[in-house]
Amino acid sequence: MENWGSLSHLFVTVFLSNVAMLMVNPAITDVTMAAVCPGKDECSLAIYLTGFQQAIAGLGSVVMMPLIGNLSDAYGRKTLLTVPLVLSIIPLVILAWKRTTAFFYAYYVLRTLTAMVTQGGVVCIALGYLADTVSEGKRVSAFGVLSGVVSAAYVCGTLAARLLSTAHIFQVAAVVSIIAAVYMKVFLKDTTRHTDALEQPILKQGTESNQACCESSKKVDFIKGIPSPKDIVCLLKSSITFSLAAFIAFFNSLAEAGLEACLQYFLKARFHFMKDQFADVLLIAYIGATISNVLFMPLLGPVIGEEVLLSLGLFAGFLNMFFDSIAWSAWVPYASAALGVFLFLATPNLRSIISKQVGDNEQGIAQGCILGITAFANVISPLIYSPLSALFLSDSAPFHFPGFSILCVGLAWLIGFLLSTTMKFIPHHSPRHKSIVREG
Repeated sequence: MENWGSLSHLFVTVFLSNVAMLMVNPAITDVTMAAVCPGKDECSLAIYLTGFQQAIAGLGSVVMMPLIGNLSDAYGRKTLLTVPLVLSIIPLVILAWKRTTAFFYAYYVLRTLTAMVTQGGVVCIALGYLADTVSEGKRVSAFGVLSGVVSAAYVCGTLAARLLSTAHIFQVAAVVSIIAAVYMKVFLKDTTRHTDALEQPILKQGTESNQACCESSKKVDFIKGIPSPKDIVCLLKSSITFSLAAFIAFFNSLAEAGLEACLQYFLKARFHFMKDQFADVLLIAYIGATISNVLFMPLLGPVIGEEVLLSLGLFAGFLNMFFDSIAWSAWVPYASAALGVFLFLATPNLRSIISKQVGDNEQGIAQGCILGITAFANVISPLIYSPLSALFLSDSAPFHFPGFSILCVGLAWLIGFLLSTTMKFIPHHSPRHKSIVREG
């Protein structure tokens, strides 16, 4: 892979930042329950608080992701990468200090606000960095390695959570988060994007009417850096493949956010899972994800195509949720977690497909717009799944099916799978490339 030196520093930065963020996931459910419903295994308030946090953070990300992507196109990836890395430190330090009810709510408020930037900002800029550095033909492998790095961070973070006490988890996470920011500042070099005079951005292509609605300056300030709705619509209409990928990204994120909102509460109520059991389930899933992203994508992606791997990942998500929803014993979630080998193929293949639909100078805004769409799904998802989960885990459920909300999560993945079967992948070609083909 070309420019391995620069990419290795990017991968280390992404790995450390994700380890810090993901290390707290298995413990945060117990911390939340202890703060708002001490001594209970079922708590509707905790479910609603988690859902509200996801919704507000997602709503902010709808604006912030396209903005961050667009500003990184103008001012550089490294400059903008500093922002989410620094913001992610603040909430972790609060719970590292103390985990009383007052400190939990301080963490909750700051985590909700900073998540508008942090929950997708690092990935958004990393994708733009890869697109700047790696040639189009090798991006599926590069995106697969990036996703493998994230999955490896899940494994290491979850394993650390399994071995550390709750008090030490947040302390270690805060330290690792600080190291990630310092490492990036010291070692990562910014990219240089060369825009060919014959290659124009998508937002300036098309018919005269599209040109009128899509004109934008290359140099932007903070306010002008926010893409207008017309800009985003023009980008989404730039190709059928891009539009279809946006819809699939929406349903994929809808399912992922629903999974995050209710699965752990379902397992806690159904099988009395605690931090260590949550960590074991996540560990199985993310070991499989690491294997698939590091091996399957680089080896199979160029052979069978990103669209096939995308469909496989989406269908695996549906099967995972189906088996969890009807789990008849505590071992079933462990077995279904093994589908993580295929489940986590969906997102990196979507990113690879999207990156090939735009020019080099619009990678940031394209990935940012897609992340904005997924953030919008993060707003809607808890509004759907949190009330469903609270209802069907309570004594007032209309019928006895504790896993009904989990099955509904799987249906979102099934819709994404059906959409993916209609996708015909056509890579983006610059005007210069087209003229060379015509001349040949």
